[in-house]
Amino acid sequence: MNIRNVRSSDHKLIIQVLNDWWNGRQMADMLPKLFFDHFQDTSYIVEDNGEVIGFLIGFISQSRSKEAYIHFVGVHPQYREHGVGRRLYETFFNAVKIRGVENIRCVTSPVNKSSIAYHKKMGFVIEKGDKIVDGVDVHLDYDGKGGDRVLFMKRL
Repeated sequence: MNIRNVRSSDHKLIIQVLNDWWNGRQMADMLPKLFFDHFQDTSYIVEDNGEVIGFLIGFISQSRSKEAYIHFVGVHPQYREHGVGRRLYETFFNAVKIRGVENIRCVTSPVNKSSIAYHKKMGFVIEKGDKIVDGVDVHLDYDGKGGDRVLFMKRL
């Protein structure tokens, strides 16, 4: 496996597989090309024999210089449970830590139970929300009406 920074041209590759990697959920709208153009230094692609098998899109906050944000992470279904996600996260953690970042933030949907479990496994803490749903703190309407989210934070 090879990890490298994303390039603008990677957007087309990722968008073509994104919804399939999410079992048909419409996720492509959440990942516009601007992330591949403007956050290359802190966003990564994992390749295996030239095939893209994972990616992480993240950035350092312009408003909070000691914080970074992970916007989107995806791993090809056949490569899950092989440490691809962990390598992506650790690469991101290391890259932002040397730039002075102390906290990492990210969000997920309350229906994405595997994402919630994975972030907890990676050392993220769920932030207190407005309501408890299935035992998890949720921020109601975080991304607009019906856009409930689980918010995570990790100290480096």
